[in-house]
Amino acid sequence: MRVFSISSQKGGTAKTSTAAALATGATARGYRTLCIDLDPQGSLTAILRGHPEKGNSYQLLKGQKVEPQTETGVMTHIIPAALELAGLDAELASTPGRDNRLRNALEAYRSDFDFVFIDTAPTLGTLLINALTASSDVIIPVQADMFATQSLYQLKGTIDQVRQYCNPELQVCGVLFTRYSGRSTLSRNMWEKTYNLAEEKLGYHCFKWPIREAIAVKEAQALRVPLLRYAPKSNPCQDYEKALDEIIGG
Repeated sequence: MRVFSISSQKGGTAKTSTAAALATGATARGYRTLCIDLDPQGSLTAILRGHPEKGNSYQLLKGQKVEPQTETGVMTHIIPAALELAGLDAELASTPGRDNRLRNALEAYRSDFDFVFIDTAPTLGTLLINALTASSDVIIPVQADMFATQSLYQLKGTIDQVRQYCNPELQVCGVLFTRYSGRSTLSRNMWEKTYNLAEEKLGYHCFKWPIREAIAVKEAQALRVPLLRYAPKSNPCQDYEKALDEIIGG
């Protein structure tokens, strides 16, 4: 079972859209796929129509067995987020082994799923550390703006610490450029700058194709429908399929 954290310490990088698109794409290819929403905002939960009252990731981190959920027309399994996640840092502050809670909990699902995709909050804390500690891979979405390189350096520091203290096997699957507009000089310049930084200075693989911007992504989120179902021929959906080819093969 490969476990992917979709992580960035900066908001607005399309983490949730990426987690949903990759997970539903993998499901469509016949893989047994689970999503875990670790963001208290619960955006991935909304897209995949999870029901926190039936079991959620807060309960999972508290040591309870949670049954993954599916909705007709979605099929990708999800363990939804809950508002209580927002207070977990303080709640577990003095608890031994707090960074290993998700890794330990996922052992119960190891034989049930091929892939797990974790949507994380854009802040450094217990939730992000738990996600990275439980993961085999991390995918880093970045957006075309002046803070892209800064966010990469910030996350690198976190990844290095997790490798040193919690999960030496953690791999960076790749940096995924999102919300890309080929007609924008800024997008083109930032893609080139970020690509060079990631590959040459940080040693991180970059996905070959950026995820193009399109209104279909926001429309699908508003309707609580996966992009693959709402607009399978849209540019971003096709781009996410190319990213999946790099991650798991065609």
